[in-house]
Amino acid sequence: MHWQTNRRVFLGRSSAGIGALALHSLLGPGSASRATADGTGGEGIIKTLHHAPKAKRVIYLYQAGGPSHLETFDPKPALTKMHGNPMPESFTKGQQIAQLQGQALKCLGAQTEFKRFGAAGNEFCGLFERLGGVADHLCIVRSMYTEQINHDPAHTFMNTGSIISGRPSMGSWLLYGLGADTQDLPGYVVMMSSGRGGQMQPIAARQWHSGFLPSKHQGVKFQSKGDPVMYLKNPEGVSREDQGRLVSVVNRLNQLGHERLGDPEIQTRINQYEMAFRMQASVPGLMDISSEPKHILDLYGANPGDGSFASNCLLARRLAERGVRFIQLYHRDWDHHDDVKRDIPLKAQEIDQASAALILDLKQRGMLDETLIIWGGEFGRTPMAQGKGRDHHIKGFSIWMAGGGIKGGMTYGATDELGYAAVENPVSVHDLHATLLHLFGVEHTRLTFRYQGRDFRLTDVSGNVLKACLA
Repeated sequence: MHWQTNRRVFLGRSSAGIGALALHSLLGPGSASRATADGTGGEGIIKTLHHAPKAKRVIYLYQAGGPSHLETFDPKPALTKMHGNPMPESFTKGQQIAQLQGQALKCLGAQTEFKRFGAAGNEFCGLFERLGGVADHLCIVRSMYTEQINHDPAHTFMNTGSIISGRPSMGSWLLYGLGADTQDLPGYVVMMSSGRGGQMQPIAARQWHSGFLPSKHQGVKFQSKGDPVMYLKNPEGVSREDQGRLVSVVNRLNQLGHERLGDPEIQTRINQYEMAFRMQASVPGLMDISSEPKHILDLYGANPGDGSFASNCLLARRLAERGVRFIQLYHRDWDHHDDVKRDIPLKAQEIDQASAALILDLKQRGMLDETLIIWGGEFGRTPMAQGKGRDHHIKGFSIWMAGGGIKGGMTYGATDELGYAAVENPVSVHDLHATLLHLFGVEHTRLTFRYQGRDFRLTDVSGNVLKACLA
């Protein structure tokens, strides 16, 4: 009998008994694969970790638009001395340049003051006073470089390790390897915020896509304002029990299709219907930060419902507490072509307190040692002036990491005296990804997926773990 006929017959004959049984499985505590005791996850392909893990989750504070390393984490007094002078051709000849092609290249000295913070005296932007208070937890990497000089492909490369759109994101790779550590929420959640100063670049959903991996591993975007997930509420007159019975019947139909066709994406759809049903109960309370004590809201500088980076950082902690494996917060307006001196202080006001608060809050809850925090964007900015701003730059820029097995109170690598290129311990995007996976107990060369006749991996054909940055 044709599959469509089977569907109609089943719908016509289905009874409350089957629906009630399936509803019980949805409402009950064992309705989804539980994470194993060691955190590897019931759905991941890696059942025995390659080595002892340090991290259980990631919170990636993604500063979209390309933060200027020269105003934030990479002091260059020699550049300040060269302010207004022609950029030496020995640095720029034959190099890739974005919008400054064919223009006179003049040095632009740092537009912020730098200070030393923490016991180790690490030097970074003095506007980051709150981060200065947690400086001994930070590992500042000053020698990042990338391959893509425009925003969208640079985001794609940073997120997927490939310049080709459609490859799996790093969060999807992590879920594929380890599985989820929660049954009521997605294992991979994305949120966005924006503020003042700088151009706001669009962020495409492919940055958290699962690519050729099973689609159950892709990220789920939560809205920072209003309903966190579209269509989360039931229509008027539909109870939770009614919705549960409907999901049960639909999933039974999908199960029949899976048994007949063996398509793994049908099983993914079954899992996603069940997840959506559970999220109707778990998400509204999760996203309401007004229940947090006043001293916690004040610590982050968060105002419930405002959709700010600060509120998203607090939500990230709540997601981490509930077992979400990969949390990515995009703060979207770090593109400073116009006036870096005016705009960097605005960005510092938006991210400094909340970033430091996240570290302090996780520490006081005993979660920092198991939570890897990464702060950074898709590339840096040029030492050469673009009017009062700076152009895109790929040869050298800065990020920082904290928690989750990272050695704090240190800097790693360096750019040259003008901040143009990484010259000491250069760090590629693949090196960053290899280090991320290592902290979860995964050898990056062994996490692969066969597709179109080739074994693919997040780090492609390269990548070295930053062992000097490990605690």
